[in-house]
Amino acid sequence: MATGTENPLLSPQLMARLEQLELVSRRVFRGRMKGERRSSRKGQSVEFADYRGYTLGDDLRFIDWNLYARLDRLFLKLFLEEEDLHFTTIIDASRSMGFGEPSKFHVAKQIAAALGFVGLCRADRVYVTPLATQPTAAPVLRGRSSMWRLLDYLQSIEPVHDVSLSRGVKNFCLRSRGRGIVVLITDLMDRGGYEAALRMLVGRRMEVFLLHLLSPEELDPTLQGDLKLVDCEDHDETEVTITRAMLKRYQQTLAAFIAEAKMFAAQRGITYLSLRSDDPIERIVTQYLRLHGVVR
Repeated sequence: MATGTENPLLSPQLMARLEQLELVSRRVFRGRMKGERRSSRKGQSVEFADYRGYTLGDDLRFIDWNLYARLDRLFLKLFLEEEDLHFTTIIDASRSMGFGEPSKFHVAKQIAAALGFVGLCRADRVYVTPLATQPTAAPVLRGRSSMWRLLDYLQSIEPVHDVSLSRGVKNFCLRSRGRGIVVLITDLMDRGGYEAALRMLVGRRMEVFLLHLLSPEELDPTLQGDLKLVDCEDHDETEVTITRAMLKRYQQTLAAFIAEAKMFAAQRGITYLSLRSDDPIERIVTQYLRLHGVVR
């Protein structure tokens, strides 16, 4: 587990840069309130989109009388409707996420805060929650003024939950009724696997981004000699002798695991991104996530 004081979630300089970004959705979702995001649905706003023929019962306020004077036919003006996007970030709150310096969990909260701020600046509905059996009451936020509530909530959660990925995602799906973008931030370290959890999110017809977050120590361990390794989640103990050959096999196994997760996600339309917890949050959000289409 990480020790020591970790950096604040977001710096004022980063927040100024985030104000220029927006969340990217490849799909169109029906929102509950009008927002700042263009929808392909036709509605009632100030920007003209198209015409269609008048039918009995249509609102007479939207008839184009100038066109009627020229063609002697009634046409209704259609406008682009703006709607809010439902944006959810799910953070793996298992004990393994507390590993590293800074911890993977702290970096996950930074990413959630950054993406949440981008959504709030665009009047999207923002919801952040940890994976847990009974998570704390996470607020549904909207509007730039809600940023401080988001930061306070993120600061209050810790990686102390022992719920599996599948159980945690199932609990989320049972509570959540909205559709939209969901970002799952996890190290995928679960004895039960990650496949069931991802299938559940896809089954809800959400646009899913999987951020696979690992620490430098996990990607390239520097252990050596005779050691007793203790699992931080189930406290399982294993005595091993670390050799160069063992480290090579470990890295081959990890590479295969990452490749399998990436392929599993791609086959189900999930955007998979591999992240290092030692990368600065500014680079993760404004460069890496932007490059891979999470924000623009």
